[in-house]
Amino acid sequence: MSGFVAGIIGALILLAGIVVDGGLALGARVRVINEAQEAARSGAQQLDLAAYRRNGRIRLDPARARNAALAYVAATPDTATVKVSGETVTVVVHAVQPSQILGLAGVRSFRVSGRATAVARRGVTGRLR
Repeated sequence: MSGFVAGIIGALILLAGIVVDGGLALGARVRVINEAQEAARSGAQQLDLAAYRRNGRIRLDPARARNAALAYVAATPDTATVKVSGETVTVVVHAVQPSQILGLAGVRSFRVSGRATAVARRGVTGRLR
């Protein structure tokens, strides 16, 4: 009987670990997606003002856009990769979420990542719903 009780308790602890640590991993994923979105927006605001004043053309300053996106993520404990191509800034943020309960079963952490893209535009280009 004691083996059965020990098995049930172990299963309940494992189930609690899946619920708690799974929720933490999902929350971390949402957080890194939000960070990627804001970092991409920050980068997409770094216009080449000389080109804009010269001919009214929207063009990013690639170095400033990359640095702005990386600076946004640098304020967090996470890491990022940034790609600037034309008027588009793409940011991928990577994070590690330590486990709280599943560490007892050997799962020490979860790796999560989020990706976002922002495009430099002039004015409002979409319809509101």
